[in-house]
Amino acid sequence: MGDLTQLYALSINPSWDELIKLRQKTRDILIEYWLTETVFSFNWWFLLTSTIVFIIIWLIILDKTRIIEIAFFGLLVGSSTFILDTIGITLVLWSYPDRVIPILPPIIEIHKVHLPIIYMIIYQYVENWKFFLLSVTIASFIFSFVFEPLTVSLGIYEIYHWKYIYSFPIYILGGLIIRWMVLKTKQIERN
Repeated sequence: MGDLTQLYALSINPSWDELIKLRQKTRDILIEYWLTETVFSFNWWFLLTSTIVFIIIWLIILDKTRIIEIAFFGLLVGSSTFILDTIGITLVLWSYPDRVIPILPPIIEIHKVHLPIIYMIIYQYVENWKFFLLSVTIASFIFSFVFEPLTVSLGIYEIYHWKYIYSFPIYILGGLIIRWMVLKTKQIERN
C-alpha cells in the first residue's frame, strides 16, 4: 500500500526524476512478480516451448534460397507488431503478465516469433495476391479469435480496452502492406 501512496504523492506535474524513480520501482516489482509468479509456471513453459518449436519448424521448412527476402518480410512483421504492441501497452489497452525473460519487452515470444513465422510461411508458399489475402485472412482470424482468447484464458494476455475484432483487420492489413513493401523493394532492386 505504501507504494501506491508514493505513486499518488507525485506532484501534478511530475519531474523527470520522479518518472525515472517510478520506472525503477516498476522494474523492481515486475522482476519480483516474474520470480514469484511466472518463471517455471505453466505459462512460462508454454511460451518457451512454443517459441522453440516455432523456430525449429521455421528453420526446417525455410526456403534457404530466399532467406534474405523471407527474413526481411518477417523482420517487418515483427517490428510492426512490436510497435503496435508497445502502443497498446503504453495506452493500457492490454498487457501481458507473463513473459519468458523479465527484462525483454512483453510477449516478445508471440509478436517477434510466432506471428512473424506464421506470416513468413504464408509469404514463402503463397505467390499470388488473391491466395495471399485468403491465407492472411485465415491466419488473422485464427490469431484474433482463437489465439487471443486462448492467451486470455491462460492469463498470458489481459485485455482492458480492446476487443478481439479490432485485431482482425490490423493483422490482415499488416500482412498485405508488408508484402507489398517487400515486393516493391525486390522490384526496385531488380531495376
